[in-house]
Amino acid sequence: MKRTFQIQGMTCNGCRNHVADTLSEVEGVSSVSVDLENGETTIEMQSDIPLKIFQKALGEDGGRYSIHLQGTPMGVHRPEAVQAGGKGTGTFYCPMHCEGDKTYDNPGDCPVCGMDLVEEQRSFSPTTEHWTCPMHPEVIEKEAGSCPVCGMALVSLQPEPTSEEKTYGILLRKFWIALAFTLPVFVIAMSEMLSDNPLYRLMDQESWNWVQLVLSVPVVFYAAWMFFQRAYRSIKTRNLNMFTLIGIGAGVAWIFSVFGMFFPDFFPSQFRTETGNVHVYFEAATVILTLVLLGQVLEARAHSKTNSAVKELLKLTPNRAIRVRDGETEEISIDQIQVGDLLRVKPGDKIPVDGRVIEGTTSVDEAMITGEPIPVIKSAGDTVSAGTLNGNQSFMMKAEKIGSDTLLSQIIRMVNEASRSKAPIQKLADTVSAYFVPAVVLIALITFAIWAVWGPEPTYVYALVNAIAVLIIACPCALGLATPMSVMVGVGKGAQNGVLIRNAGALEKMNQVSTLIVDKTGTLTEGKPSVEKVVSAEADLSDRDLLSYIVSLNQFSEHPLAAATLTYGQRQKATLLNTEGFNALAGMGVEGIIDGKTVSLGNEKMMAYAGSIVSDELKKKALGFQEAGKTVSYLSIGQKGVGFIVLSDSIKETSKRALKTLQEKGIEVFMLTGDNPQTAQAVATELNIKGFKAGMLPEDKLWEVERLQREGCIVAMAGDGINDAPALAKSDVGIAMGTGTDVAIESASITLVKGDLHGIVKARNLSEAVMKNIKQNLFFALIYNTLGVPVAAGVLFPFFGIVLSPMIAAVAMSFSSVSVIVNALRLRNINID
Repeated sequence: MKRTFQIQGMTCNGCRNHVADTLSEVEGVSSVSVDLENGETTIEMQSDIPLKIFQKALGEDGGRYSIHLQGTPMGVHRPEAVQAGGKGTGTFYCPMHCEGDKTYDNPGDCPVCGMDLVEEQRSFSPTTEHWTCPMHPEVIEKEAGSCPVCGMALVSLQPEPTSEEKTYGILLRKFWIALAFTLPVFVIAMSEMLSDNPLYRLMDQESWNWVQLVLSVPVVFYAAWMFFQRAYRSIKTRNLNMFTLIGIGAGVAWIFSVFGMFFPDFFPSQFRTETGNVHVYFEAATVILTLVLLGQVLEARAHSKTNSAVKELLKLTPNRAIRVRDGETEEISIDQIQVGDLLRVKPGDKIPVDGRVIEGTTSVDEAMITGEPIPVIKSAGDTVSAGTLNGNQSFMMKAEKIGSDTLLSQIIRMVNEASRSKAPIQKLADTVSAYFVPAVVLIALITFAIWAVWGPEPTYVYALVNAIAVLIIACPCALGLATPMSVMVGVGKGAQNGVLIRNAGALEKMNQVSTLIVDKTGTLTEGKPSVEKVVSAEADLSDRDLLSYIVSLNQFSEHPLAAATLTYGQRQKATLLNTEGFNALAGMGVEGIIDGKTVSLGNEKMMAYAGSIVSDELKKKALGFQEAGKTVSYLSIGQKGVGFIVLSDSIKETSKRALKTLQEKGIEVFMLTGDNPQTAQAVATELNIKGFKAGMLPEDKLWEVERLQREGCIVAMAGDGINDAPALAKSDVGIAMGTGTDVAIESASITLVKGDLHGIVKARNLSEAVMKNIKQNLFFALIYNTLGVPVAAGVLFPFFGIVLSPMIAAVAMSFSSVSVIVNALRLRNINID
């Protein structure tokens, strides 16, 4: 029998082969085929084997891979991964993205690189605020007030610290413990350099060595024990990483010292001091481990700032809202709001959920999600978003999107997903890292051999010290962190400025874009058309009758032009006619049957599709409006064009300035629109767009993207409608207007919340800054290891007599990865406008 399962954790052909070999060894399995691209495995077995057997087989490999039934959630539950922090409620992932977007249910350390897992900042439904009594903590209320037991005023419960904060606290506590025991060891060891050592007046050297051993035990077996656990697991699973080197280096120094204490006669004279005792390196082991621990503390502290943008977004949504029911107001928790509820928003309050203003006029500060500092005037009919700040006027709104459906929640989700994605440039770091640790271990062995053969006396001491220094100074994590840290901070910076990046690949590709394709309606223009005129060409058909046919058809359409005609029809009190067989044709128009006749509404392509004849006289009347940049939709009854409706859509104020800036950056701009050539020409002329094509259907836009790509162009496509979705998905970088359709947003890799082209300028500037930052990080990590390892090996000794102490190597290693994170944090302060 055959069964197919999902596999998570595979990132290369080596992973695929390893999974296939592991599953093949399960008793009863006849054959295994693994599909890397789809993350699936098909297992042929003699009889049904329980899933837990396969899970156990892969689990014994360190938990790097996981197997699930098809259709089940892909999070991995790893009980053994609870080391570096307390329980958390979010999703945990590796900051170095060792296994792509693989996530874990519990905090701990990455099974590949050993780094502490990071908790994703997510909260799609705000936590209800609770209140308690300072005298009676068992009393917990949902609202402020007085304690029902003692009458004291209730106080707000402080939220539980995040897993990230707990991890930092645990690491900090362990560091202080390690430091307390390491300092005496260091003082004892360094006192040996004094000609008249005062400590020897109290005890001899051998006794002080025993003191160092005792003091080193809490450091090795408590404060820094996790490093050795990670080193052991890395060797067991063959995922060699930074902790492999630390574990080997510090472990060799400590074990050598202990062995020398108990079996001094085993070592040759080169390892002995003048008093006959074996040289011990307890100070090297403890100082190295303490400095590495310090690096982890600083890294945890700095890392918490990389996702500060998401944390700030999470703070935007209020906990309470005012609901209006039957004329009565009530204050409720935000998680009690239902779609359709009427909410009162007071001056200065945060808007609780997404919705639409139904009463009142106010100004709303949307800077927190669009990056624009100027408040926006909102009146009846306008949309408002959760987390934005109301001005000085009260208004009534209707809740339309709540919980995870709000714009704010979608922003947080997109930022989290993008932060966990890999940029193509990271492949360089991944390739280097795959060979890095084995190469360093080999260099350490070669260093030991060279010093042992050709080094000065005592040769073996020099050999051991320099080999340990090589192991300690190498820092693969600096290389691994170079890209993801910059991406995380950059994505957060974009979110704060209304530029939502769906994946790191788009952020990198945006820097390479050479051609920008833009749609017209809703992209270059406001996307809020208004009816200017209705023109009938038939004597027995009045303009009002023509409008009735138009609104009767458009009542079933979701197109912005249709919405404009319906609004106009309502004001003109047009009669709705019975319509059947409605059909919408993307890029052309709509059709239906009214009073037994086929009625079509749309552009000239729609008329051709319907087989309708539009007279030259009618076309001539429409041409004047089209040349003025207006949009004309013809109406035909049967196969005869009987009139048209004129709609105008003003060009966004920011479009001209944004296009000019992009052109100055060397980006060629083309406009593709489904509108007629005359209207397209008028818009292109006003915006100084040299290349444009009109009458474009969705497939035409797709073909144009493919044509430019074949010519070697890196193409970005900006649009907002359903008809733009295929081209958005096909382009190298799809850019959706946040004011457009959900289909367009889902098809794009970048979304502009405010929906204007200046967001593309921001995206380009952000991409340039992030890529520059990534290259700086990669250069620093590569040059650090390229220079540090040879120096630790002793290449300077023949020329300058310099030998690098393992303790100095530990300082350099600890601060290398911190430096990469600090450099990435500089992106928080860049200006992308």
